[in-house]
Amino acid sequence: MFKFLSIILRNKKATAGLLIVVAFICLALAAPFVTSHDPAKRVARPHQAPSVEHVMGSTRMGRDVYTQFVWGTRTSLMVGFSAGLIVTVIGTLIGVTAGYFGGVIDESLNFITNIALVIPQLPLLLVLAAFIGKSDPFMIAIIIGLTSWAWGARVTRAQTLTLRRREFVEASEQIGEPSWRIICVELMPNLLSIIGFNFIGSVVYTIITQATLEFLGLGDPLAVSWGNMLYNAQTSSAITVGAWWEMLAPCFAIVTIGIGLSLLNFGVDEISNPRLRTLGAINKAVKAQKKFDQTYKSAKGAAS
Repeated sequence: MFKFLSIILRNKKATAGLLIVVAFICLALAAPFVTSHDPAKRVARPHQAPSVEHVMGSTRMGRDVYTQFVWGTRTSLMVGFSAGLIVTVIGTLIGVTAGYFGGVIDESLNFITNIALVIPQLPLLLVLAAFIGKSDPFMIAIIIGLTSWAWGARVTRAQTLTLRRREFVEASEQIGEPSWRIICVELMPNLLSIIGFNFIGSVVYTIITQATLEFLGLGDPLAVSWGNMLYNAQTSSAITVGAWWEMLAPCFAIVTIGIGLSLLNFGVDEISNPRLRTLGAINKAVKAQKKFDQTYKSAKGAAS
């Protein structure tokens, strides 16, 4: 664990993204301690501007925006990480199984994956959410998780097919090791970067998709989340009446967590991808050479 963190901290993008994500996680965990109001109760005048007492203002119903922002962080992150875990588990199981065993199993699972890839995800999510009705956040996480695994399965399968032909896998098969041990001990450690990339990308997609569904009114109106904050601000014409703070808080949260997860995703990709590591080393060498040339020219000009 500490070795992994040390590798992450050597990459500037991954470090910046990790700090942003950890800050949001800490805020979500500390929600009862950093807020003094109930997110569902009226504690101020309608559309009260930001002040010392209410730092992010209030909604049309007189609810504290800061309190809703903090508790909404807990809900949105819970949905994001839950759906990301579902997507990663299903995609990894299907991808590794298809890539390792091949034959009829590969053809069957690949056929199912292709069907899932062809179906447009957002319209499917809208139909399912509308069919179920007012979906609570946990139900939204399940819906997204069960409909968004295909891309991860395809990428994992491709990487497994490459590893399947490696000498260490063939050697394990020759000495009679069972398939489950080969998959868990030989293949999975070499797939960790792909699995991590899939998980982080799924969390980003889930948070944005959840906000989209709830903004369209397909979520549970009683749940406190960033998407419902946007929905309530839109239905109360917050921008029209000049209550811009109602829209600013959830938009800032979604954009910031998206940037943090994307930076972490790019950093993990650079760390795990040998080509990107080589390109980064070349860029550093070029910059160092340019700096040396400039210093040399400056010293030569001063001497003359």
